[in-house]
Amino acid sequence: MSYQTSKKYEEYAYVLDYLRDGKLDVKRQIYTHEPVIQAVGEEFFTLLELAPKRDVTVNTHERLFIGVGNRDKIDHVKKRIEYEELTTTAKIELPVAVEKIVERREVDFINFFNEARPLTNRMHQLELLPGIGKKIMWEILEERKKKPFESFDDLTRRVRIPDPKKMIVKRILNELEKQDKYQIFTRL
Repeated sequence: MSYQTSKKYEEYAYVLDYLRDGKLDVKRQIYTHEPVIQAVGEEFFTLLELAPKRDVTVNTHERLFIGVGNRDKIDHVKKRIEYEELTTTAKIELPVAVEKIVERREVDFINFFNEARPLTNRMHQLELLPGIGKKIMWEILEERKKKPFESFDDLTRRVRIPDPKKMIVKRILNELEKQDKYQIFTRL
């Protein structure tokens, strides 16, 4: 996760939209006629445009290898993009893909609850999650002193907290949309 690691690139990404006929590049005001895939990275939630290899088929939410080495379906990573550059379809599919990633990486996000630290004297990383105020933050801190959390289910059994997975998904989406100055899960 970005709050702990120094790795700088994504190895896997989830397909948000596959534009077989290309797309309009709004910034440069030109239409690109090459196929392009819009995707979200699995490690840092980087929004990316990918160039597929010839004659491949990809499906929405498919997990693709994009790291260094032999890629099955991706020729190269074209560029990083901003949330505003996503197609309407990609914006609709983003929450579903992020939820899949959070489910797949549950251990990493439980570690966040076990290791989160204060940001300032008055603000804690846990308070950046939607639905967590001072009272719930203190409950989490007290419970994790007794024993580290082992899963989302364990967390919800021990602390009166809404669905932690949904909290994390919402926080990641807020970060991608640049709704907060703090980034705890993404690297923009």
